[in-house]
Amino acid sequence: MSLRNTARRGAAAMVLAVLAPLALTACSGNDEGPSFVSATPSAAAAPQASAEPLTLAVTPAEAAKNQPVSTEIGTKVTGGTVQTVTVTDSSGGKVTGAMRADGSSWVPNKPLKYGKAYKATVVVADAGGQTIEKSTSFTTMGRPGKKTGAGLYMFEDREYGVAMPVVIEFTSPVPVSARAGVERRLFVTTDPPQPGVWSWSSSLQVMYRGPEFWQTGTKITVRAALEGVPMGNGRYGDQDRKGIGNISKDKIEMKVDNATKQMQVFKNDNLVKTLPVSLGKKTTPSSSGTLVVMDKLRKTVFDTTDDPGNVDRYRVDIEYAQRLTWGGEYIHAAPWSVQHQGKRNVSHGCVNVSTANAQYLFNLTRIGDPITIKGTERTVKPANGWTAWSVTWDQFLKGSALPIPPELAALGSAPAPSASATPQPSVSPS
Repeated sequence: MSLRNTARRGAAAMVLAVLAPLALTACSGNDEGPSFVSATPSAAAAPQASAEPLTLAVTPAEAAKNQPVSTEIGTKVTGGTVQTVTVTDSSGGKVTGAMRADGSSWVPNKPLKYGKAYKATVVVADAGGQTIEKSTSFTTMGRPGKKTGAGLYMFEDREYGVAMPVVIEFTSPVPVSARAGVERRLFVTTDPPQPGVWSWSSSLQVMYRGPEFWQTGTKITVRAALEGVPMGNGRYGDQDRKGIGNISKDKIEMKVDNATKQMQVFKNDNLVKTLPVSLGKKTTPSSSGTLVVMDKLRKTVFDTTDDPGNVDRYRVDIEYAQRLTWGGEYIHAAPWSVQHQGKRNVSHGCVNVSTANAQYLFNLTRIGDPITIKGTERTVKPANGWTAWSVTWDQFLKGSALPIPPELAALGSAPAPSASATPQPSVSPS
C-alpha cells in the first residue's frame, strides 16, 4: 500500500534542520562546492614568481549602498596573491572570514548586519615582496520584506546510509536566474575528501552528491550561507543553516527486481538475504529508480479516506514503514499480501514484505540507505523524494547552475547505481 496526500510533508517538517550559523573555518575541498583557505599572513600562500605586473581590484565598489548581508569581498589579483583581508564595522569591530579556495573572494563566517557600514582592506604581494593595499567602504541594505526559508535535512547526532544526499528545500520557488548565486553560497566539505556537485531537481529542491555513494565512515559538513542572499522575485534568504552528517561504517543496499518479485539485501557488498516482495499493481505501479530511505516509522496509519478522487480509499494500521517518496511509497509490513509476495503485484505502489522481513529491514537500515527498484511500469519523478541517485552522473551534472570543472565531468562515464545489476566491491578506501 501507499500513503497518498496524507502528511506528504509531515516528515519533512519533522526533520528540517533549523540550525545556528556555521562558523566557517579554514579548509579545502573541490571548486564546485566552494571551500576555503586561511587569509591570515601566517597561512597565506607564498607569492609565485610572475611576469605579470602586480594589480588588485576589490569589490564592492567604494561607497556602494544597499549591499546584501551576504556580501563577499571580491579580489581580482594579477602577479601576486592575497596576503590579508581585514573587514571592520563602523564601531571598529572585526569581521572574521576566509578566502575561497580559488581566491576569487573573501567570505564572512557569519552574515553581516543589516543597515550597517563596513570597511574592507585587502593586501596583496608578489614574489619580490612588492605589496599593494586597497580599501573599500560599503553599506548593507535594510531588512528585506520578503524572505525565502530553507530546510537542511541533516543532524549531527544521526548516522546516515551511504546514499544520503545533502538535501536543501526552499519555502518559495528559486528562479533559474537566481540559482547560481544561491549555489555559490552552499558549502560542503567531506572527510575523507570526495568530489561532489549541487544539482537542482526543481525550483524548490537542490541536492548534493558525488559520482559514487559516500565512502563508509565519511563525515559531511554543510553550511548553507543563505541569509541575505538574493533568491529571486524580490526575496532574500532568511538565515544561515548548518549540518553535519555521519555516514555509517556499514554499506547497506537493497535491490528489487520486478521480474522476479525478489529483494536482495547487501551488506558491505555481500549478499546477506533474499526475500519475496509484492510491488504496486499496474494501476498503481511502484516507481523504478534508486530511491533513498527518507524516514522510518515503527507504527503509523495510512489513510486516504479524505481523497475524494480516489475510488480505492483505505485506512489501515502499518508496521515497520520506511518512506521512499513524497508521493507515499514505502517499504512496510503487509501480512495481508504474504500469499502474493514473490508471485504477483497487489499493492498501491509500496514494497510489501512480510512482518518478519519488514522488522528485519527496519532494524538493519538507516535513513540514507539506497533501494534500487527496476522493471516497473513507471520511473520515479525528479524531486519525488531524494532522487539524486535515480539519474546518471552526467544527467546529475546538468542540474548544476554553475560551470562543472573538467575533472568532475570526466567522471561521468559511470552509469547510475540503479543501472548496475549487482553491487561491486568499492575500489575506494573505506
